[in-house]
Formats: sequence, C-alpha cells, structure tokens
Amino acid sequence: MTDTPDLADSPPEEHVAPPAPDDADGTPEAGDDDALDPDPGPDEAAERRKEQDEREEDDRGYDDLSRVHQLVNNNFYGVVDASGAAFGFGAASSPGLAPGTIEPAETDRALRFYVPPRPRFDEALGKLREDALVVLTGQDNCGRGAGSLALLRKILGEEAELRSLSPANALAELAASRDLKPGQGYVILDYAGELHVEAVQAYDVRRLSEELRRKGSYLVITAGDTTRRRLALRDHCVPWQAPDPVELFEHCMGKLPYAALPPDTEKELLERVGEQRRPADVVAAAVALSGQGAEAALDTLRDRHRERVQEWFRKQPSADDLLALAALVFLEGIPERTLEKECASLAAYVRNWEQSGETPVAEPDGSAGTPLPGTVADQSRARWRERAVELVTTEYRPAPSRDAGRSERRLVFTSPRVRELVVAELHALYGYGLWYPLRQWLSELALTGDLETRTEVARGVALLARYALVEVDEYLLKVWSEGITSQRVTAALTLGFMCDAEHLAPQAYNIVLGWVDNSGPGRAVTAAMALTGRLGSLYRLQALNLLSFLTQRGERIAFSARRALVLLLQTAERDPERVLFTLRFVRTVIAGAAPGSRERSIALRTTVQLLEATRLETPEPVTAALLRTVPGSARHLGSLWADVLHSSNRGRAVTALCRTLVQLRDDPSVTGAVGELGDAMREAMSRRQWDALCHHLSIALKHPDYAIPGTRRLAQVLLGSLRGR
Repeated sequence: MTDTPDLADSPPEEHVAPPAPDDADGTPEAGDDDALDPDPGPDEAAERRKEQDEREEDDRGYDDLSRVHQLVNNNFYGVVDASGAAFGFGAASSPGLAPGTIEPAETDRALRFYVPPRPRFDEALGKLREDALVVLTGQDNCGRGAGSLALLRKILGEEAELRSLSPANALAELAASRDLKPGQGYVILDYAGELHVEAVQAYDVRRLSEELRRKGSYLVITAGDTTRRRLALRDHCVPWQAPDPVELFEHCMGKLPYAALPPDTEKELLERVGEQRRPADVVAAAVALSGQGAEAALDTLRDRHRERVQEWFRKQPSADDLLALAALVFLEGIPERTLEKECASLAAYVRNWEQSGETPVAEPDGSAGTPLPGTVADQSRARWRERAVELVTTEYRPAPSRDAGRSERRLVFTSPRVRELVVAELHALYGYGLWYPLRQWLSELALTGDLETRTEVARGVALLARYALVEVDEYLLKVWSEGITSQRVTAALTLGFMCDAEHLAPQAYNIVLGWVDNSGPGRAVTAAMALTGRLGSLYRLQALNLLSFLTQRGERIAFSARRALVLLLQTAERDPERVLFTLRFVRTVIAGAAPGSRERSIALRTTVQLLEATRLETPEPVTAALLRTVPGSARHLGSLWADVLHSSNRGRAVTALCRTLVQLRDDPSVTGAVGELGDAMREAMSRRQWDALCHHLSIALKHPDYAIPGTRRLAQVLLGSLRGR
C-alpha cells in the first residue's frame, strides 16, 4: 500500500479549475480579506476606493523599482568590466560593514598591509583592555575600520571570532542584552547613533562595559568626530588618524615583489606618497608599482581626474557652461535631447532666482558672473567639445529596454570619478545661489521625470550626499519620502545608491529607521521600497525584521512591505546565500506565530506571495528558478508550501505549485530537487493533509493551463517521492 494515489488513476473531468482558496477546516483565518463586510456604507466604500487607488500607485512604484533592479542585476552579472566598480548589488564592501560574522579570511585580507598609527593605536588598546570598550573617532577613510579589527585581533588572537553589529540602535540593544557571548569580539562600524537621542545613557554604557569585562569580550566602535560630543561615549573616545603614508608605503613594498626604481622616479614617487591622506590610496599605489610599474603608480597618486576637474573650475566657467555640467551630474547618460530640455528647465529656475534680486549663480568666491545666453543660434551641442574637454564625452547607447537597435547619443563623464569630483567642486565653490534653484529643479525631476531620468537623479543626489548629507536629507529625501509615487521611488533609489559609499550606508539605514518609526504611512511605504535595494542586501536581517514589522501595520503599509519582501527574493535569485537566508527567515516567522493568530495569518499571506512571484526578467516563477539553481532551496520551499497549503491560501498555493511544475516539466536536471521538495512537504504534513494535497493537485493539473505533457510526470515525482515509506 502506498502513501500517494497515482495521478494517472484519477478519472478525467471537464472544465476543471484550480481549487478556490479555503481553509483546511473551512474557516478563514484572522485578518483575511474575505472577512470584510460585503456591503459597506458610503464612507467605508470611499475609504476602500482611496486605499485601492493608493495600492495601485504603490504597485506602479514597485514596478519601477523592479525595472531598475533588473537593470542593475543585468549590468552586474552581464559581460561588463566591473573592476573597481560599486553599483547595485555588486558593490564590494569592507569586512564588517554588513552585520554578521566576520570570517578570519576577511580580516586577513583587510589587515594584509596594516600599519598601526602610533601613538593612537596604543592609546586605544589601553582603553580597550581597561574598559572592554573603545570608540575610534575621526574623518572618513582614515583607517578606523581596519584599526577596529586590528585592535580586537591584538587582544583576542588571530583566530578569534569577530562579529559586526548594526550601525543604528545596536548599542542600545547590546547594552540591554543578556546574550553577550564570552570571548567574543564585537565591532560597530560607522556608528550612526540611536533612533532616539535618549536611547543610550552613560549608565547604559557603564553597564555594558562591566558586562563585556565580566565575559572577557570586547567592543570597538568607529564613528565620526561628532560622537566625541555625546556624553554617554565621550570618555571612551580615541581620535584616530591615518598612519604615516611613507611608512605605510614602505611596509607594503616589503610584502610585495621588489620593483627597482631610478633615483629621480623614486624621489617623485615618495613625494607623491607623502601627500596622501587615505591609506587605501597608498596601498593602491604600492600594488600598482609592484604589478604595473612606476608610471602606473604615479598615475594612481597624481589623480589626473582631480587635476582636470579643479583646473576647469579655476577658469571660472560661464553660467551656461556651469549649469550644463551641473545638470549632467544628475542626468548622466540620458538621451541628449532629454538633457537639453532639462538644461533649459534648470536655466529657467536659475533665471527666476536671479531676477528675484539675489546673487547670480556663476559667482564662485565672490567673482563676477556671466548672464545666461538665450540665443537660438548658439551651437550648444558643438560646444561640448570646448566646454568640458577631458571631462565629458559622447556615446551612442541603446535605451534601457529590449530594443537594442535604437541607440541615441548620450553625454557621459569620461569616468565615474570625474562625476563625483564635479559634485565635490560644485559643493565646495558655490552656495545658495546655485543650490536653491538646483534643488527646485531636482524636485521637479523627481516629480515628473521618467524612470530613466529619476534613476540618474537618484545617483547624482547620492553622490551629493557624500558631501552634503544633512542638506540632501532635509531638503530632498524628507520631502520626496512623503510625496507621490515617483518621488518616493526616487528617494528609495537614492538611499540604495548612497550605500555605494561605505560611510554613507549606515546613514542611509538610519534614515530608513526614522521613516519606519511612526513617521506616517507615506514614509513607511518609502522605507519598505528602500529596503528592496542595496540596503536590503547589506543589512539582510535588519531589513527582513523591519519589513516583517511593517506587514503588521495598516493595510497599505502591509501591502507595500509584502511587495518589498517579494522583490528582495527576486533580486536575491543569483545569490544563493541570500536566497536561503530569506527563506529561513520566513520559515522562522511562521514557526514563531501562534496557530490561528493574526500574526500567523499575515505571515502566510506574505508567504503565498513569495511562492507566486515571478522572476524579474521573465514570467517564470521564482520558485522554479530557485529549484533549478539554488541547492538546498527545495527543503525551505517545501516547508513553506506545507504551511500555506494548510491555510485559507491553499488554492493559491496549489496554483503556484502547478505553475512551478509546468515550468520545470522539460528539465530532467531538476527531478532530484522536485523529489526533495516533495519530501520536505510530506514531512511537514499529516497523512490527512497529504491526501488532501494529492486530491487537489490531481484536480488542478486537469486545468488546460497545466495539462501539458510532462507536468503530470513531474507531479508524480513530487507526490511519489515517499511511496512505501
């Protein structure tokens, strides 16, 4: 006798459709939409129409995000040279930036050329030994992150287990936690502070220090200079500094293959090295010298891009040249015709501002400005050859769509670094007279621009945030985050692109935390959108926890959070570790919810949306792609399907299962994964539930959409995987 009926034995039925959603016991779970009043009053009907309109708007926003994430994935996983790049999910991050365990190999790589800065290293080491807690403060890119790892290794040894914590709220949580592990090294890199100012007090820090000492564990925090003004941490701060650049360079060369140099070249090289302030630049020069020779090392140190950009601004460009370059910062790579239109729009904003009687825009450092020309005869396109020599070039690129045959001329910077340097110079040289109309213009683009335009606006604003984070947050992100869909998508994309700069990633995460914390439904929806991108990739557990929390909020916010979780899974498809992490998290949420509770019903609704999701690029179910490409996913998917099948979402779950089998029917390589899926489902279900699944699946597979040769055979593999057991 077998556990599974043979699907081939079922009699044929005409006009069979997949079963309608119902509960195993015939009663809906708490929180289901079916429980809504079928005959609402006029006020309630108007409210429902409003909610439906908002949901459709949010849906369009997620469609935009899906298209952007699809392009990011294709760029990263396609045949492009990504060396040194930092975009989308491909951005490489330093050890410890993402919360979680820091593998010894990662620490080895980070400390390969490390030279401790004296006497700061010794001072910090003394504080750490005495208090088990130290805060390294200082400018970005001065080596604080590597210093934190070096300090912990010095105390705990080469093989010590190190763990990175979230940059926001982690200190408050750690101070109140009883889960500190003995002999553990903790780091909080780029500490962003607490969501509430009063979250950490001096006595909390003292208690944390005592608990760390008692368990033989240590905590190193890195933060900006402002942390020294926080009373709770003031006594634990050590101002950090970069090591001597020449000493670091010589140390690197001692670990790299020898490179002989003529005396004059060596002298120039050491002079250039002595001018560097970033340890990473010194290491890059040493590596270039060892691998490519002296000229490559000098090119690395000379930073020709910076010299060209600074020279261009020293010539005090005319207003039309200045505004054209400023516009390109935020609209690089869009079609030239669109750029021309938006340049004219920016010029109009500036003209209106200047006519108000304020200082002209093209007036760096108080020098005289040049009025904007308005002649039609101006050969504006030809002027780019003279306007920004060696800074801007033209390329013919296809539109970001599947029609690769229709390319257009587009203006781009000669390198990504030039774009960043232009932003830096604009911020350093020009004041309110430029940035007020520029912010107005950017807000108009975020409101009315197409998706390609708004994506480039987000990239440019993220670059600006490296130099003016407070202004970006106050004047742009806060406004956009509670605006209409186009603005909220632009804000979400900006936060994702901000994560390409490691010191901004914690700040972006902290901004999202603020939007989640009772800042209104608009900002909560924007926060959910932001967590689908680089933030969700970098702060995996934190993003999943926040989205899970948002699914418990009002229906609009909950709907957005569920869509965000689906998009997280879609974008993680090519990263098996992220896929398994996400599926494990959802399983844990379901397991922790009480049977019949609202929390469990919400978790199951989220799960069925994950099982129904399609890939970003094609209408193929994500579940089919995961079973084909991610080893171990079948066990998690089987458990999730078993949970959903025993709920009011059973009909949708059966339909999703049928669609998955149809997609995999012609791929013999997945037979084993499908059998593993069946094993996992059977182990999580009772005999009665298993028989019900066999019955409903047998009926559903007779529907014309699923009655395709090969599907029934694969279903037999799924259901017959435990025959005779």
